[in-house]
Amino acid sequence: MTAAHVEPPPSGPRRLRLLSYNIRSLRDDRRALVRVIRACAPDLVCVQESPRYWRPEGQAAWLARSTGTTVLAGGGRTAAGPLLLGRPGAVELLAVHDRLLPKTRGLHARGFATALLRLPGAAPFTVTSCHLSLDATERYGQFELLLEQLALAEQGIVAGDFNEHPDGPGWRMLASRLSDGHPTAPWGGEFTSVPENPYQRIDAVFTTPGITVLGCGVPHGLPGVTEADLRAATDHLPVLAFLELPADQPSAGPTAP
Repeated sequence: MTAAHVEPPPSGPRRLRLLSYNIRSLRDDRRALVRVIRACAPDLVCVQESPRYWRPEGQAAWLARSTGTTVLAGGGRTAAGPLLLGRPGAVELLAVHDRLLPKTRGLHARGFATALLRLPGAAPFTVTSCHLSLDATERYGQFELLLEQLALAEQGIVAGDFNEHPDGPGWRMLASRLSDGHPTAPWGGEFTSVPENPYQRIDAVFTTPGITVLGCGVPHGLPGVTEADLRAATDHLPVLAFLELPADQPSAGPTAP
């Protein structure tokens, strides 16, 4: 695929660059993966399929170190794969709310990596990285549990590999309550799977209505992101979202008598 140059929305106050990426347990070309992440210059990275079984904490630390980020939440067995990384100084970590999900016998363990964060001048918000089930019944229940994670703060972001198409029941339920990033503000490419011949959108970024989506999509043509690296890095394409958080509203002081 040949991609034209894609100009990202400009940075500004209360603006956030968030990357969502299924990295397939670092089983592919790690150097290509690191180059893609660094070229996207994200403030936050919502990782799916971080290594879970062999030195998961060490491998998460390697990925963070290699991409100029730090581990904020999740990773390894803590959230059954989802991981949150952040650029130092970009966001303030207020709390961690990782969650292991109810498991259906015979299916993979799943979980959410969730953090409560703050940007300078912006209202606190949650970010959840998720990788939902291949089983339709279990997956719909996990879509419902995502709404519970969003209840932790007034503003929130959910990003991940949903293993469902936009016409699926869980996706439609979530999109009826949240903004689905790419159709809200199309930018870059639409389809996230598979890298060699993208034909379906199963990865996405959703936001609560108070968060403005300035652009969202696969970063084809972004300077530094090559098609060769996108094909070599993993079996999904990343989703890069440009978001603007609402201003923080100072609490009212005591009323004078």
